Amino acid sequence: MDLQYFQTLKTILEEGSFQKAAQRLNYTQSTVSAQIQQLEKELSVKLFERIGRKMCLTQAGQAILPDVEMILQTMEKLRWTSKDRDALSGQLRVVMPESFLCYCLQPVLRKFHELAPKVLLSLRTDTGYGIHRSVLTGEADLGVDYQIRGVSENLRITPLASYGLVLVCAPQFPRDQRDFITPGQKKAVSVLVSSPDNLYRRMFEQYLERREISLCHTMELWSIEARKKSVVSNLGVACLPRFVVEEELNAGTLEEIPLAMEQTVITAYELRHKNKWVSPAMDLFIHLLRQGIGVMRQTSLQERDTP
Repeated sequence: MDLQYFQTLKTILEEGSFQKAAQRLNYTQSTVSAQIQQLEKELSVKLFERIGRKMCLTQAGQAILPDVEMILQTMEKLRWTSKDRDALSGQLRVVMPESFLCYCLQPVLRKFHELAPKVLLSLRTDTGYGIHRSVLTGEADLGVDYQIRGVSENLRITPLASYGLVLVCAPQFPRDQRDFITPGQKKAVSVLVSSPDNLYRRMFEQYLERREISLCHTMELWSIEARKKSVVSNLGVACLPRFVVEEELNAGTLEEIPLAMEQTVITAYELRHKNKWVSPAMDLFIHLLRQGIGVMRQTSLQERDTP
C-alpha cells in the first residue's frame, strides 16, 4: 500500500473536491481518482459517494479518518527524526482571527523568524467555525479563537489571555446619540460589524436586544481595519476588542461610549487536535505564543495603571 494515497485522501478532504486536490498535489484528476480507487480496494471500504453533484465521505470513510490522521502524523514524525534534530525546518500552518493576527502576533512572529528561519510559516485568518474546522481536519496545525462553546472533544484547548471589549466612536460623533444604556431607544446610528458568527458582534447585538435598543443601520465590513477607519471617519460606532483601538483611544482619534454589558471580556484560546504530533517548530511557536501574549498583556495592564 502506497502511503501517499492517505495524503491524497486528506488533501481531498481539505480542498473539498478531487479537482482541487489534484491541482494542489500537481496531479491529474484521473490520478487522484485512481489512487482513491486503489485505496478503497486495499482497505475493502467505500470512501466516497456522490450526493447530488458533490462527492461526500461515506460513514465508513469517516470511521477510518482518525486512523488516517495517525498514519500521517507518524510519517511526519519519522521524516523529522531522520533529519538533523538541531535544524528547525518544514511547514507550520496557523489560523486565527484577523484582530489577533494584526494586533497581538507581531512580537511572536519576529522571534519565531529569528529562531526558525527555515520553517515555512503559513498564517491565515478565519472566523470561529472555519478556525475549528481547519484544526479538526488537519488543514491547520494550530488555531487561535475567541469562542469554545460546542467545540469537538478532539480539540485540545488552552486559554491564552482575556481582553476587554469597548464601544467606540469618532470625537465628532453627536453627544446626544452616545447613550447606549437607557432601555427602549430607537437611535439614528449606524453600527459597523464583522461576519455574523463573530463573537463580539453577537455579544453586542444581544446586549442591544436585551435593552431594546434598535439602531437605524448595520454595515458589515469583514476587515477590522476597514471598520476601525470607518469609525474614525464618523460613519458609525463599532464594538471591538480594546487592544485593537488602544492607540486611537490614547491619541484621541476615537472615544469610548459607556456600556452596561454584563460581560465585556473575550478570551483567546489556543486550539490543536488532540492527535496532532507537536513538531519542534510547532512546539517553539506555542512556547513563543504563550510567552509573548503573557508579556503583551502584562505591559498593557501596567500602562493602563500608570497615572
